[in-house]
This record gives sequence, C-alpha cells and structure tokens, in this order.
Amino acid sequence: MNKHTTKPDKKQSFWGRLGPGLVTGAADDDPSGIATYSQVGAGFGYAILWTACFTFPLMVGIQTVSARIGRVTGQGLAANIRQHYPPWLLYGIVGLLLVANTINIAADIGAMGAALKLLIGGPAHLYAIAFGLASLLLQIVVPFPRYAPILKLLTLALLAYVATVFVVKVPWSEVFYQTVMPSLSLKADYLIAIVAVFGTTISPYLFFWQASQEVEDQRAEPGEEPLAKAPEQARRQLRRIQIDTYVGMGFSNLVAFFIMLTAVVTLHLHGITDVQTSADAAQALRPLAGDFAFMLFSACIVGTGLLAVPILAGSAAYAVAESFKWPIGLGLQLLQARGFYTIVIIATVLGVALNFTPIDPIKALFWSAVINGVISVPILIVMMLMAVRPDIMGEFVITRRLTILGWVATASMAIVVLAMFATWDG
Repeated sequence: MNKHTTKPDKKQSFWGRLGPGLVTGAADDDPSGIATYSQVGAGFGYAILWTACFTFPLMVGIQTVSARIGRVTGQGLAANIRQHYPPWLLYGIVGLLLVANTINIAADIGAMGAALKLLIGGPAHLYAIAFGLASLLLQIVVPFPRYAPILKLLTLALLAYVATVFVVKVPWSEVFYQTVMPSLSLKADYLIAIVAVFGTTISPYLFFWQASQEVEDQRAEPGEEPLAKAPEQARRQLRRIQIDTYVGMGFSNLVAFFIMLTAVVTLHLHGITDVQTSADAAQALRPLAGDFAFMLFSACIVGTGLLAVPILAGSAAYAVAESFKWPIGLGLQLLQARGFYTIVIIATVLGVALNFTPIDPIKALFWSAVINGVISVPILIVMMLMAVRPDIMGEFVITRRLTILGWVATASMAIVVLAMFATWDG
C-alpha cells in the first residue's frame, strides 16, 4: 500500500489543500484547448471573450458535483453509472469518451511536437513519440503519491499564458467593455464556436478525472474513507473540495480568457482570422508580438501537454476499467491493474499513431470539441440525477444551491447545442 502523509488539515498550507480540482482545471487548458481558444479568438475577436466568464460558475458547479460523487461513494463516475443505470447508457458514454479522448491525445501530442520544433528545430514526429513515452512512464512507473505533486507543479506552466498578455499591447478598457457587453450573433459559425468553447471547457473527461482522483487521494491517505462510511470526515473534505474546485476552475477560466485575448489582440485585430493549431497561433505571434511572447506561448504548449495527455489517457482508463469491474488506479502497479494500464497504453499509442496517418487529428480537433459539447449533455443529466439520490449519496446529497448551479450548467450546454443544430444548414 502506498503511503502518503499530509499535515493535519488545520496546519495544511493553501497549496497543500489544492489537488484534483487544480489539476483538473489546469488540464482543461491543454494544447487542443489552446488551439480551440486561439481559433475562436482569432475568428470572432472580442465577441467570444464573455464565454470564459460564463463558463466559470458552470464549471465550479459541475466539477464540485463530480468530486463529491467520487469522495462520498468511494467510486468514480463510471462505477456509479454501472450500478444504477442501464448498460447501454454506460457503454455509450464510455465509448464516446474513449474516442474523444484519443483524438484529443493525438492533437495534444502533435501540438507538443510542433511547438518543440518551433523552439529548437528538429523532427516534430520524433518529439511526438518521445512525449507519448514520457506520458506513459509518468503514469506507469511513478507511484501515485509522487505522481500527484508532479501534476500539481505542471499546472504552473499555465502562468506563461498570463505572462504573454502582458508583453503585448492590450486595450484594456475596450476588452472590459466588450467582455461585459459582447456583440452576440445567431449565425451558425458563431454558435458552433460557442459549442466548441463549451465543449473544450466543460468537457466529459474532466468529470471522470476529478471524481476518480478524489477516490485515488482517499485511498492513498491512511485513515481516510469514503464519506458515506466516515461522515465525521465530511466537513473537512467537503470544505477542501470547495476550495480546490473554486481555485482550479478559476485558474482554468482565467487562462482560457488570456489565451483568447492574446489571439484577439495579436491575430484578429491584425486581420489573421484563420488559425488551425496551437503551433500556428504561436508562429503567428512572432512577427506581431515578438520573440519573447512566441517563446512563452510555445513553451507553454509543451508544459500543458505533459499535464494533459496523462489525464486524457487516465480518465479513459478509469471509465473503461470501472465499467468492467477491473482493478483500478494509478496507486496500483502495472501487474496489479493490467486492464487499467492497457487502456492507458492503447489510448496514448493510438494518439501518437494518428500523427503518422493521413488522418489530420488537428482538423478533427475543433469537431471533437463540438462532439464533447454534445455528449456532455446526457452525462451531466446522469450526474445531476445521481447527486440528488439518497441511495447513492446518503446524507450527502448536494445542496439546493449546487443543484441549481448544476442544472443551469446542464441546461446551458443543451441550449447552445440545440441552437447550433437549429441554425446548421449543413
């Protein structure tokens, strides 16, 4: 059994209180997310900035729900869905999650290779293989108590995006006005862009990952039990989840805002409206914002990819392994959880391999975000139904405020998806 000791909660530092929520939020700003945010920022300018403010409370609500389900029940989302809902629903959700995550892994690894090539030259495809291997080693070889702090440290790479904004000229008064008073549109391309932003921000793999990481943390900490079995631990743990999730989602949306803003002021305002990849965005920055901004942006693509790829593969592995009742967890060794690690390996290897096929994972990325937005709706509905069931959550069914926030998030996703289809002319 892995040992993982912490200070008593009352003496724990603020950094020590952060964990699954911070890592989950940071993983949301992965290279594929950077590409989506850069695409919509370059394409729609100031009119898209409001989305980062709108998604923050929605993310807080839904990620808190997923974290609470994991901590209260001692099981991830897929295990709970398996126990309480029809198999067709479980396998449909998990299958779509696996496909979407594999596409995202391919896009992230490809973007990391392209970014490193921009920085130091050399073969991007060889770098992609190296990043894939590094990701696998991080998950398979490093024990979870040492792996979790590595993920936390990697979140600091996102600060480079904040720094990038402050080395370019930003008309802050105009930014503020356009963010709170945006120019909205009902055109199909604008609605598709909003769905893509929502899909890459409120993404299914984040739900599964945070719930499972709450379970991992509970199992790794001596004396900790699922709250359903140890209600005396509830006050401390639920408070920690609240702080962790607010900080993590705030960090995530702040960074997303700055990525979009960078694309707006350096690309859109200079007539560059077609950005296909995060590497394209970095390259376009160079003549407009200078070498320093270019290097910051490019280096951050690599740093966030090292954080996100293991989480994409890991969340898929948690979902599949829970569906089939396999031994689960990064706290277990390879031979103790063969099925779990097999999914990690398959998802990562397929992600790398897609970069060597005629299929362009980058072109599929934007639509992957749209697909994520679409499939989020049924997953959110199931999560919200589980979170208010006493037979699942016991005395820890979610509060009325959290229930309202969760259903608002679900309804918002449903509305933008329906609006997209309603205005789609093919």
